[in-house]
Amino acid sequence: MISSSRRVVVTGMGAISPLGDTLESLWESLWEGRSGVGPLTFVAPDALPISIAAEAREFRGEIDDFGTLDKEQKKAIRKGLKVMCRECQMGVAAAQRALAHAGLTPGTFDPLRTGVAFGSDYMLSEPEEFTEGIRQCLDEQGQFQFSRWATHGMPKMSPLWLLKYLPNMPASHIAIYNDLQGPSNSLTLREASGGLTVGHARHTILEGRADIMLVGSTGTRLNPMKVVHAMQQEEIATGNGDASQASRPFDLNRCGMVLGEGAGALVLESLDSAKARGATIYAEVLGGASSSAADRRLVAHRGQAMKNALVALLNHAGIRPDEVGALHAHGLSTRSSDIEEAWAINQVFGERSEPIPVIACKSYFGNLGAGSGMVELIAGVLAMQKGKLFPVLNYHTPDPDCAVRVVTDHDTDVGETLLSLSVTPQGQSAAVLVRRFAG
Repeated sequence: MISSSRRVVVTGMGAISPLGDTLESLWESLWEGRSGVGPLTFVAPDALPISIAAEAREFRGEIDDFGTLDKEQKKAIRKGLKVMCRECQMGVAAAQRALAHAGLTPGTFDPLRTGVAFGSDYMLSEPEEFTEGIRQCLDEQGQFQFSRWATHGMPKMSPLWLLKYLPNMPASHIAIYNDLQGPSNSLTLREASGGLTVGHARHTILEGRADIMLVGSTGTRLNPMKVVHAMQQEEIATGNGDASQASRPFDLNRCGMVLGEGAGALVLESLDSAKARGATIYAEVLGGASSSAADRRLVAHRGQAMKNALVALLNHAGIRPDEVGALHAHGLSTRSSDIEEAWAINQVFGERSEPIPVIACKSYFGNLGAGSGMVELIAGVLAMQKGKLFPVLNYHTPDPDCAVRVVTDHDTDVGETLLSLSVTPQGQSAAVLVRRFAG
C-alpha cells in the first residue's frame, strides 16, 4: 500500500555524457554553451553515412572511469569489464558515481532495503564479435556456408558473448557490485526508459518495499548497426558545416537528430532514510507517468502519448499547469517529433498566464538513446540547484509549427518545479516531475 506520508528525494547523481563524466563538467558545458557534438571518431570517417556524433569521449571503459570505489569493488568491476559492452560499462559507471555522490559505500546501508531499476535500449552486438566465425564459414568462392557455422563458426565466438549484450545486465552488474538485495527491475523502452525507472522506483519506495533505489538508464545510437537502423527509419543530421550547430530543437531550419551515447543514474531515497543518515538532498520527486499511443497499424502517435503522460503526471501530483516552473523537452530536432511535442506542450500548458519555459539538452549532445532522459533529468536538477535555466543551443529562427517558449538566455528562473519529458519513435512517452527541496 502506498503511504501518503512518505516522500521520495534525490540524494545522488552520476552521468557519463558527451559533455564529460562529472556533474561539474556537465553543468559548466550547459551554462557556457559548449556543445558535445563533433567529428565522428569511433570508426573510419567513411565507414558510416554520418560524419558527426556526440561521443562520450572521456569515457574509455577503464577502471578509473568508474569513480570512487573500494578495493573489492574495483577488483570486481575490473574483472567484469570483459563481459560488458560499452552501454553496460557506461551504465555501471554512472551508477557507481551516483552512489558515491550520495555517500553510499558498502556497509553504510541495508542491502535488503536497497534496490535497483535500470533502463536501456535494445542492445546489438558489435560486428567484430562475429568476424572470425564468419570467416571460418566462407567457401572457396567467398560465400558464407551456414552448414559450417556450428562446427567452424561458433567455436570462434567468445563463450561469454551473449552476456555482454543482454539489456538486464546493467542492473545485474550494479546489484552484484554493490550488494543491492532489494527490488530489482530492468526496462528496455529506449528513450522513455529513464523516466519510467524513476516512476517505478518512486512507487517502490512509497509502497515501503525499499528505502533506497538506484535508478538510471544507458544507451547509444552509435553502435554501427544502430546507425544503419536510424538512417533507415529516422531523420538524421549527417553533418554539414559546424558540427556544434547540427542539433537545433524547435528551430525552423533543424535538419534531424544527432546520434550520441551516454548514461545517467540517480539515487532515490525516502525522506526519512535520507534525514536519518544526514544525506544531502538535491530535489524531491513528485511523480512519474507514462503513456503509449499507436494505432492498429502500429503507427506511433507521439504527440498524443506525450500529452497523455503530461496530463496523467499533473493529475497524479496534484499540480496545476501554472505551477510548473519549467519543462525539459525531448527536443529531438527532427521535423516531425518537434512539431508533435510542441502540440502536446501547448495542449497541456497553452492556457497558462505565461508560456512555460522550455529547455532541451539534445541541442548540446543529440540523442543518447535510453541514456537521454536520465542525463536530461540530471541536468534539470542541476539547474534547480543553480536557480537558472541553461540556454538552448542553435535556436535562431522560431518555427511557427513549434510555438513554444524556448529559453535562449541565462536569466530565466527555474521556479520551484521542473518537468522532464521523453518519447520513443514507437510512441511510448514518460514524464517526471521534480521539485526544489524545501524541507
